[in-house]
Amino acid sequence: MHERAPSPIHHHADAQSRPASFRTRLVLAGLFALAGFALLGWRMLHLQLVHGARYALQADGNRIAVAPIEPARGAILDRNGVVLAHNQFTHTLEITLSQLDDTVDHVIDELATLVSINHADRARFHKLRNDYKRMDAVPIRSGLTDEEVARFTAQRFRFPGVDVGVQTFRHYPLGSTAAHVVGYVGRISDPDRTRIAALSDKNGTTSDAYDPRRDANNYSGADSIGKIGVEQHYETELRGLTGFEQVETTAGGRPVRTLSRTPSSPGNNLVLSIDAGLQRYAEQTFAGRRGALVAIEPATGEILAFVSAPAFDPNAFVGGIDQSTWSALSQSPDHPLLNRPLQGIYPPGSTYKPFMALAALTLGARTPQWAFLDPGHYKVGNQVFRNDVPTGHGRVDLHRAITVSNNTYFYMLAHEMGVDAIAQFMKPWSFGQLTGIDIAGEARGVLPSTEWKRQAFPRQPQWYEGDTVSLGNGQGYNAFTILQLAHAVATLANDGVAMTPRLVRAIENPRSGERTARAPLERARIDVRQQDLDIVKRAMQDANMHRSGTAYGTFKDAPFSSAGKTGTSQVFSLRGAQYRKDVVAEHLRDHALYVGYAPAEQPRIAVAVIIENGGWGRVAAPVAREVMARWLAQDGA
Repeated sequence: MHERAPSPIHHHADAQSRPASFRTRLVLAGLFALAGFALLGWRMLHLQLVHGARYALQADGNRIAVAPIEPARGAILDRNGVVLAHNQFTHTLEITLSQLDDTVDHVIDELATLVSINHADRARFHKLRNDYKRMDAVPIRSGLTDEEVARFTAQRFRFPGVDVGVQTFRHYPLGSTAAHVVGYVGRISDPDRTRIAALSDKNGTTSDAYDPRRDANNYSGADSIGKIGVEQHYETELRGLTGFEQVETTAGGRPVRTLSRTPSSPGNNLVLSIDAGLQRYAEQTFAGRRGALVAIEPATGEILAFVSAPAFDPNAFVGGIDQSTWSALSQSPDHPLLNRPLQGIYPPGSTYKPFMALAALTLGARTPQWAFLDPGHYKVGNQVFRNDVPTGHGRVDLHRAITVSNNTYFYMLAHEMGVDAIAQFMKPWSFGQLTGIDIAGEARGVLPSTEWKRQAFPRQPQWYEGDTVSLGNGQGYNAFTILQLAHAVATLANDGVAMTPRLVRAIENPRSGERTARAPLERARIDVRQQDLDIVKRAMQDANMHRSGTAYGTFKDAPFSSAGKTGTSQVFSLRGAQYRKDVVAEHLRDHALYVGYAPAEQPRIAVAVIIENGGWGRVAAPVAREVMARWLAQDGA
């Protein structure tokens, strides 16, 4: 069989069709490429013209960091310019986690061969690192000495991501002096952030004008805030205004150059009414005992001394308190963290009697001349309420009842007046009420009434006669703060004009030094007759200066006139015959109290004191005398 030769005509046709097919594919590929470039061009044009501004801003955000500039916190001064709180600068060893080329623990171990880093420093660092971004520098050790800085600097090349910075920290140069008044700053916590956000939301929405210091943005970059005392209550004044700077950074976050800068504004200084010398002296008079003291200038309401004993060193809280120190403070049976004048509530004991006497005169329950023969006790039903002198004080009128501190007189008086009449009279004196002092956390205490008992004891709401009798002697349900007692006796000394207690007397501009004084604020004018006030005040003067007075032994040779009242309040109920200081456990002994003012004719200082478990009211009176004498001597008496 012979094969057929290919047709030359067909071969020529295939050769002609190949160039046409190739051209077609080439045209189609060109059109596709052109369409792609057109689409890409359109997209680029769209991004440039429509979204250009937005993406340019994002690009800037990738290369520009906005760094907050924290303002200098205002200083806190006493009335004479003594510094109670200010800022100090210190060298700080800082670790930036994102720049480390080794494990953080190994880096710290190596650093510890150059500078002292203890267990507390390590624990604090690991706690803090959770609150910082990886790009932030986290302090591992503050307060480096010059020698430590030099040692590290010489070996700096070995530690990428570690550097020495300068840090501002709060310092309290007088340590524990006035610690409960001044307070302290600490790291911002979640509750703090919640409070900042709430204040920011309300800022400018009420009748008050918008204040940029209360804006949440003002805390950008901040890591500390006032926690208690004046540091907390006047946070807005002390804080100042945060500044900002725009910094160009590399992709790794390293700063290259500063593009713009808005400086911060320092916080205002606070001038307190406290006298640091008097405060320290008053604290020393407690000599290791637990208790509280408040001294007030009656005419202005200014707090001259505010003692809570024992106290604590606020410097321990700056930068974060270590666990062992916190445990020692929080678990101490002496409760040094408790602000006793502000938050401790106690029965007032016999210091309540002058106010009971004034209530009797004002409400017409007694006249100054009314008297009775004291049998040494008062009986209601089967209950017997005893005097501290079993045989009684003989013939007792209102003046003698205050001077010798006769219980029977006031048992009888309270029973006749009734609890609601007593409560109504006592309320304007701020017993069981908030005084309005300018720090947070004030306890209200208890001013008992029939309505109060219904609310406090819904299962046993009935008020009994015996409940009323003990109120006259400052016992029973009565429970007040030492601040309330001091405020009440200052109001008495000021002839019934109640001035709001205050700790800050002026706000100072740190740049100009200009001070804006805070004017005294009258709280109330209590509706009492001057002749009744004079009767009670003369009796209180004899309690200090007449040989029959309960505080005569303390004030008999004082170089100034004074008026006051001792008091003893029960901690644990014991029969009078069984109470002996030497056999009763210290924590069960009675509290010793004293209230008074001096000079008697023109009072310039009013004082309330409690010595916890002191045993007798006479124990507190010498503390008050020492504080009065010190103030009157330096005040030009």
